[in-house]
Amino acid sequence: MGKQAEEKSTWINTLFLLDKYRVLIIFLALILVASLLSDAFFTMSNLLNVLRQVSIVAIISVGMTLVILTAGIDLSVGSVMAFTGAVAAGVITSGVSFPIAILLCMVIGLLMGAANGLIVAIGGVPSFIATLAVMVIARGMTLVYTQGNPIVISDPGFRFIGGGSIAGIPFPIVLMIVIFIIMYWVLKHTTFGRYIYAIGGNEEATRLAGIPVNRVKIIVYALAGLFSSVSALIYTSRLMSAQPNAGMGIELDAIAAVIIGGTRLTGGKGGVTGTLIGALIMGVLDNILNLMNVSPFYQDIAKGIVILVAVLVDSKLAKIKK
Repeated sequence: MGKQAEEKSTWINTLFLLDKYRVLIIFLALILVASLLSDAFFTMSNLLNVLRQVSIVAIISVGMTLVILTAGIDLSVGSVMAFTGAVAAGVITSGVSFPIAILLCMVIGLLMGAANGLIVAIGGVPSFIATLAVMVIARGMTLVYTQGNPIVISDPGFRFIGGGSIAGIPFPIVLMIVIFIIMYWVLKHTTFGRYIYAIGGNEEATRLAGIPVNRVKIIVYALAGLFSSVSALIYTSRLMSAQPNAGMGIELDAIAAVIIGGTRLTGGKGGVTGTLIGALIMGVLDNILNLMNVSPFYQDIAKGIVILVAVLVDSKLAKIKK
């Protein structure tokens, strides 16, 4: 009996270890496969390109992580990204300096996210329904504002956000890393971060403990809107134009990055470290499929399979640990 108990304990400890590092293991395995399938993968220009592409989804995924940690969901991030980018472009083309346009873009994103939070926290509307409605409204506002046409930006200073670099590192990558470091610290070392996990773990118990649940939720959704606007600035700057269909479907990529990264849809477990690796997994997968000239249609199938496998593995491990 003692030997059996010891073997069972070893097996459980191994499972816990695999569960803790499974996202990193998957990422490293994918890197290995990518390097074997294409010699072009491990070139510096390609790696920087992957990180630059990932930065847009990854930054949005930070906000999505916060929302999902509270057991919510935000389907509006893509539409918020489109609208805030369009406003920034429109303001710049009207003659306003781009620093003011950047500030306005971020404020609007923050307010749109806060509106989501108010509807969910104060209005009591399920997050799926609330953010779905805001998604449709924001997309409609974008089409009205742009009249369905791109808004071209001519101010060369604005190009730095999406195309500039610091010490040879593209600015979007620097910005992504800074945001992830800050939010990692917030979640791990602040009272606000502990409140987020508590709400996702048991909202009613958290409320009874005197924690301002509604206020925390509003701030979380506001941050999701803010990060969407930051991604909008990167995307718009790279193209030097605002596209009315910008961010279409990006909310699914963000949710995928969060789920693959190990954050549970039921809330209370996960973090931005896993989300960053999840976003990188999606980016590397896209990149290697592009290098192999795989049709975009098959790329969507591959993404769907990865998401499904990630959810199934998480579900099975959760049952085993119980």
